[in-house]
Amino acid sequence: MVSATGEQLADIGVDEGRIVAIGHVETGEEVVDATGLLVLPGMVDTHVHLMDPGDTDREDFIHGTSAAAARGVTTIVEHTHSHPIRSVADLDEKRDHLVARANVDFGLAAHVWPDRIDEIAGLAGAGITFFKIFTCTTHGVPGLDDKRMTDALAEVARAGARCLIHNEDEALTLIAEQRLKAGGRVDPGLLIEWRSREAELVAVAATAASVLETGAAATFAHVSHGAVLDVIESFRHLGADIAAEACPQYFALDEGEVLESGVLRKFTPPARIQNDDDRSNMWESARSGRFAHFSTDHAPSTLAQKTGTDFWDAPFGLPGLDTTLPFLVDAALAGRITIRDVVRLYSTAPAARYRLPKGVIEVGADADLVLVDPEGSWTVRNEDIVSKAGWTPFAGRTFLGRVVATYLRGVEIARDGRCNDLRTGRFIRPQNRPTFTAGVRS
Repeated sequence: MVSATGEQLADIGVDEGRIVAIGHVETGEEVVDATGLLVLPGMVDTHVHLMDPGDTDREDFIHGTSAAAARGVTTIVEHTHSHPIRSVADLDEKRDHLVARANVDFGLAAHVWPDRIDEIAGLAGAGITFFKIFTCTTHGVPGLDDKRMTDALAEVARAGARCLIHNEDEALTLIAEQRLKAGGRVDPGLLIEWRSREAELVAVAATAASVLETGAAATFAHVSHGAVLDVIESFRHLGADIAAEACPQYFALDEGEVLESGVLRKFTPPARIQNDDDRSNMWESARSGRFAHFSTDHAPSTLAQKTGTDFWDAPFGLPGLDTTLPFLVDAALAGRITIRDVVRLYSTAPAARYRLPKGVIEVGADADLVLVDPEGSWTVRNEDIVSKAGWTPFAGRTFLGRVVATYLRGVEIARDGRCNDLRTGRFIRPQNRPTFTAGVRS
């Protein structure tokens, strides 16, 4: 049994969906023999886009949460750009729509629109997990300028809420786009110049100053390289409550891959890895705590949707729910991080950051558990992807370790990469006082 702080050999007793005993447990009505396996708390992915309700050609809740369950994720926090939550009425509509459409538990995030900052307090009270804010117009969502950003963060702070901020500077990305289009550029290499390191750094610095000024609690989404972490660290030292979110693509994919793979590497910020030192520095930042937690930024499109137009019009984003826990377990078994780090980064820490009663194996906690075979392996194929995307940038790669089974509140919801499609996922909301810590009771 693995927690964020240690491992131990133990039985886990489950009754009515909760953990009731850890240590020696007498035989119950049903026994799962996990001899030789690792038992982890269910993963908690706090940055997921499932396009539901709305146009679900790219993804929906049934496929997305099935992909999550199949690979060990038992809780997600979702927000869609195609049908955003901007009011309490939007939240109520979405919750009603999602009844019996989720295979894992889910929180919901709201978007902050420049002219709807006054909706923040009501949404926070209605159970939104966090507020998504953009500094630049992306995916059809308008960016907030410096004044509106400060106003929004002040409201988030007053509401005692959390936010997730996408940081790319509006002016720099727009100027680059205009210059590249004027030059007739349609090649994939334009992405590196369009969504530049400088655009991310400028936005991070400005947003961090607003976070510090307002006292808000903010997570900076998909931090793509070490220089951004340096800026975040400097503002943390000044007292800003900023967490840095990591995503697998910024550890696994090289900047130059877009030149060969084209639209299949179109996501933003783009991949930044240029050499082995860059990759090593990212993993060191994950081990040391400079990154607060991992998420996927699961934003899938099918191959036809990705490749059916030119580079400018192709949708941003990658699928990730099928592969992120296998990617992290592989990294642990290869010695880049520890298995405790996997639990901390992809379960305990994200749950704690957003005050969700998940991410631990403790008496009283939901029995959300994942069985992993450290002696197994998985060679990834596109046809194994459960997401509607039907492909992955990891196709052909062999991951060490294998997710054997996933349990939600003590009930098996997936085994051997196949979701049982029970649709038992529930809406969850933040708790003012987290119920559990990272420790293990025995």
